[in-house]
Amino acid sequence: MRVSRRPHGVHLLALDLAAALSIAVVYVGFARMPGDGVQPSYSGPAWAGVLVAAAVGLPVAVRRPWPVAAAVTASAGASAATLSDITREPWAAVGLVLYTVASGTPPRRSVPVLVGSLVLAAAAVTAGEAVVTPAETWSGALGVTALVWLVLCGGWAAGFVVRTRRAREADRAALRAERAVVEERLRIARELHDIVSHSLSLIVVKAGVAGHVARGRPEEAEDALRVIEETGRAAMTEMRRTLGVLRVGSPSAPLGPSPGVDAVGGLADQARRAGVDVDAVVRLPDGALPAGLALAVHRIVQESLTNVVKHASPARCRVTVEADAHEVRIDVTDDGSRGAGRERPAGHGLIGMRERAVMHGGTFRAGPRPEGGFAVSVRLPQDGTGTKV
Repeated sequence: MRVSRRPHGVHLLALDLAAALSIAVVYVGFARMPGDGVQPSYSGPAWAGVLVAAAVGLPVAVRRPWPVAAAVTASAGASAATLSDITREPWAAVGLVLYTVASGTPPRRSVPVLVGSLVLAAAAVTAGEAVVTPAETWSGALGVTALVWLVLCGGWAAGFVVRTRRAREADRAALRAERAVVEERLRIARELHDIVSHSLSLIVVKAGVAGHVARGRPEEAEDALRVIEETGRAAMTEMRRTLGVLRVGSPSAPLGPSPGVDAVGGLADQARRAGVDVDAVVRLPDGALPAGLALAVHRIVQESLTNVVKHASPARCRVTVEADAHEVRIDVTDDGSRGAGRERPAGHGLIGMRERAVMHGGTFRAGPRPEGGFAVSVRLPQDGTGTKV
């Protein structure tokens, strides 16, 4: 489990510095407190007391950039304060630094730091309370040690929980980013497939016609070649527009609206040139469809007609696009009168249409008709909700 190191804000470092100075000042005050007959007092030189106080408090100021070094220094200072009778409070500064160690470094580093701090605390507190200047019984010394351990382990555990939560958030963010990349790749793949498959299908059909009638009927061959040229130019234009989306800020990327329902008639004309007798009916309510929904309708009709050209041409085909306030209904049927013997493979075209329908919360059905031919039926809700398949 890896957590990226977060930058340390100036305001956080300022807060740490303020806390460090406060702790150091408090420890200097402890060093100057007289004994009360029960708890022994510090009897060493004043400069040594200030030095020990600085060793306990100042590491808090650098706990974010150098957590391990700060923990080692603070633990040593707290041990010195305990053994010199400055104070035997439960090592709050060390617990604060251990929180940063656990939240900012992996367990393979933070656990040894915790163990070292616990061992040092146990040795210093037990020796100070029961050996150097006895103020407690051995059982009392062990009780103080347990209290110190509770503070140190509590600080480390809180930091570990924060680190775990951050790691989970980072994993979720990475997963969302990965899903976004995959979805974008699928979207681009669908767009390119629809453009290339539709255009190449028309080109292949017309190239076959041109080759077949080149000698006997040169006029038909010229018409076929003209269709091939027009289809190729249109495909190149649409391909440049689609790829231009990937070139952010490119001045050469052509700008223009995405194809929508109003281009269904053009798709029908292209299919007619390939030998499919298309009857297209479009009934829309007042007001245009949303751009994303209109593009989905266009691509579904385009891929359906491409399948008719590839697998059933020449044939008769009916395209119906109807919409109301609740949904858009797309039905594409062909009779397959001269292509019924050819198998319709379940290629990427049908998969792409299903993905488009599901993406908009719609339903998709496709399959042979009982009376012959093939049918595609798609329902896309206007509000983006529906039964997914």
